[in-house]
Amino acid sequence: MQRVSILGTSERVATFDRFHNGETEFAFGLLTPDGPQRLVEGQVWAFVDWVMPDLSGLEMCRRLRADPRTAEAHVTMVLEEDDPDYRRRALKAGADDYAVGPLDRQGMLDRVLALCSAATRPIVRQVVEAGGLTINLAGEQARWQGRLIPLRPNEFRVLRFMAQNPNRILTRAELVEALGKAGDPDYLRTVDVWVKRLRTGLREAGAGKLLRTVHGKGYVLDLD
Repeated sequence: MQRVSILGTSERVATFDRFHNGETEFAFGLLTPDGPQRLVEGQVWAFVDWVMPDLSGLEMCRRLRADPRTAEAHVTMVLEEDDPDYRRRALKAGADDYAVGPLDRQGMLDRVLALCSAATRPIVRQVVEAGGLTINLAGEQARWQGRLIPLRPNEFRVLRFMAQNPNRILTRAELVEALGKAGDPDYLRTVDVWVKRLRTGLREAGAGKLLRTVHGKGYVLDLD
């Protein structure tokens, strides 16, 4: 199953249902000033509102280009009106194209499906490196200083998300949401199992001190 991440700065985007087209799953997620709030998988398509509560769409676009998770994303600036000066400024800030909003779920899907072809497919970063940690996205393997970290698929995805958000506390709810498992209270308990298995895998690879528990708050992946 191939995955495509569709991210938007409007909070309603996070409520959109996933869409399946053949062997491809399209998953929606929220973009905040700090970046994606869930695990970014596969091709990335970002829809940035021209006006946002905490910063401008232009600044958000610049942040996306500076973030390794979204640097190669296809970015669409969602304008409030079709103004030539807005279009010019959006493209200068790093947007690939623009649209006049608001865009609903179907409007986003229509644009992504129209552009999601071999000729226009964004390049997906295949390797994430942070300190001594190397994550091979295509092969779904992680290594610590060259040593393979034995992980199951869910633990691999947890590690990947934590590596994309290092050195900050991630709550159980955030981890569940990041992996697209929100809505089922059982997953809040399951995440403890994932973390336990992840900790075991890290220990076997000699990286036992990377994953830290902050009691009553969550977990931190300490990376230099």
